[in-house]
Amino acid sequence: MQFTLVVYGAPHASEGAATALRFARALLQSGHSLYRVFFYNDGVQNGSALAAPPQDEQDLLSQWQELQSCHKLDLCICIAAAQRRGVLSSSEASRLERPSANLATGFELAGLGQLAEATAISDRIVTFGG
Repeated sequence: MQFTLVVYGAPHASEGAATALRFARALLQSGHSLYRVFFYNDGVQNGSALAAPPQDEQDLLSQWQELQSCHKLDLCICIAAAQRRGVLSSSEASRLERPSANLATGFELAGLGQLAEATAISDRIVTFGG
């Protein structure tokens, strides 16, 4: 079965992102496929390279990056929500005349069209946080 996950929760504000990560791992270990993970609203903060959690907390960014690298996952950050929250790729930072970019490696900016496509292609859409 093919899944798409939609993550609405910021890594530091809710359990949504951590739960989504555990769910993604369980899916892949069970032999299911994960078409896309789409980060929306405050969930886009999961893709900020500037996140620096305290040592006694989970580093969700590095865990998402590790999962992406191992399984070649499509980790999409909603571009409109990202701009509102200051998560920018280098090309967006340049276009918007901002001093720097902070989109983490392994994540890509995407529009709602990618979420619509994932909805059409996947057997199940599961949302986390919100």
